[in-house]
Amino acid sequence: MCRWLAYSGTPVLLDTILYKPAHSLIDQSLHSKLGVETTNGDGFGIGWYTRDNDTDTPALLRDVGPAWNNRNLREMADHVRSPLFFAHIRASTGTAVQQSNCHPFRHGRWMFMHNGAITGFHLLRRELTLLVDPALYADIEGTTDSEVMFFLALTFGLEQDPPTAVARMAGVVERAGRDHGVEFPLQMTLAITDGERLWAFRYSSAHASRSLFYSSRVDALRRLHPDVAFLRDVSEDTRLIVSEPVGDLPGAWNEVPEGTYGVVQPGADEIYPFTPEPAPAAA
Repeated sequence: MCRWLAYSGTPVLLDTILYKPAHSLIDQSLHSKLGVETTNGDGFGIGWYTRDNDTDTPALLRDVGPAWNNRNLREMADHVRSPLFFAHIRASTGTAVQQSNCHPFRHGRWMFMHNGAITGFHLLRRELTLLVDPALYADIEGTTDSEVMFFLALTFGLEQDPPTAVARMAGVVERAGRDHGVEFPLQMTLAITDGERLWAFRYSSAHASRSLFYSSRVDALRRLHPDVAFLRDVSEDTRLIVSEPVGDLPGAWNEVPEGTYGVVQPGADEIYPFTPEPAPAAA
């Protein structure tokens, strides 16, 4: 499986989040505490937005080597400042270690990253891939189940209604899996953003999803920890969503409930129940 984080809020140097915390994502690439694997060294990716240029398309840096010793990542993190970024470290579930299989995936202004798997994907790949809109199909670059999930969500209306599109994607995956005798086809914690809002989902067919946490409100943390400089420097709408906590600050982390999705957006954040939308049986 993998580890990931999503940041939204006051623009910060990526180094502040990726490297400086005690149990940073870079540390997790070698020493994950809650992942299926301790080591996540099958590639990494960073995707970020900026507010000081003429494009709303996120930039990507992806590589097949481990994050812990990548000099380009270290250099970039010291110089790039962003209000919204994704970071992902990969532990392959069977597909090739190649750049096009590294998360996050991008389509236009949208980004997507995933921890989990479609069980029996080798049996379902053709069926699921053929459901992708032909106008989108040529943009699939890699061979992962995660990228197929992204393009299925795009096919089912991600750009108009992300929660419904993800529910339809999950329903199609579960139907295909069970048609092939797979009892628990889907395991997913995933993040999606359009550069303005951020959606995070935690769901699995077995109702035993991989770990996922969100940070507490900054104003509450300031009252608990008035001496922490980072909390003084960021806005109250700053949020982190992480596969596992990146530090041990008391009161900072809350587990995303099983079978839910959350929305990080200007104003109040929201958490809702998540249920796949049942797909019709194959003809």
